[in-house]
Amino acid sequence: MGHPVALPVLDKVFVPDERKAELRRRLKRARGQVDGIERMLESNRPCRDILQQIAAAQEALRAASKLMVHNYLESCVTQGIKAGRGKETYDEFVDVIYRMVR
Repeated sequence: MGHPVALPVLDKVFVPDERKAELRRRLKRARGQVDGIERMLESNRPCRDILQQIAAAQEALRAASKLMVHNYLESCVTQGIKAGRGKETYDEFVDVIYRMVR
């Protein structure tokens, strides 16, 4: 299956300000956890502790992804379907999901 071309811009506001704020909070958390991993390496922390911190950072990014998938469905996918581009919208969405789960 080829990669569909991104759909044209239908609406200039892809992510509402409130959702951007929530996404930024989640990214800040993930960033802090990644920085913590660096500090743990420098301070010679046990492998188990570092792996636990890596898992926490991955979970923070997964939470950000879930938020963006929700937003994507609410805005881009819904608008694409309403605009009569259901097949292209569906193909793009499936491609995005496949990329997330590999």
